[in-house]
Amino acid sequence: MTAESQQTSGPLTTARTSLARQITALLGFLVLSYTVSLLGSMAILGNASGWYATANKAPWTPPAWVFGSAWTVLYTAMAVASWLVWRQHSAKTRAAMTAYGIQMLLNLAWAPTFFGMYPTWGDAALWLALVLIAALALAVTATLIRFGPINATAGVLMLPYLSWIVFSASLNLYAAAHN
Repeated sequence: MTAESQQTSGPLTTARTSLARQITALLGFLVLSYTVSLLGSMAILGNASGWYATANKAPWTPPAWVFGSAWTVLYTAMAVASWLVWRQHSAKTRAAMTAYGIQMLLNLAWAPTFFGMYPTWGDAALWLALVLIAALALAVTATLIRFGPINATAGVLMLPYLSWIVFSASLNLYAAAHN
């Protein structure tokens, strides 16, 4: 075997391939997360200056700019957490990633329900959104419980998301009860 052929195969090449795969996977999880964010924000942007601008909001509702900033951080943390779990290839990874997928679908469904359906469904849309966000909180809890034993950092990264979902549920409940 020549020195040149040794340089193109072996542990270094495997490490580079592995690193490239890890980076590609992380980017994939970030793209998925930001795509869910983008799709949800379409319903929000389409209605934030409409019915929601004049809606009765909870006194503890933060300014609008806080939501975009918070969600950017949360979607990034969720993507990194899922990537950390995906990397482990443990027997528990599949169940953890399934829980993650379910919570992402519920996350995706909430904004179009709360913001997008209100103009046609009225307060029924807000109550349905409350059911969705309660299911989302349970799904995020299940995800966190599954992520933690696989990768402690991933579990910790999901905690702010769960906290924000519970906070958002309180805003949803107030809106449903007062609009």
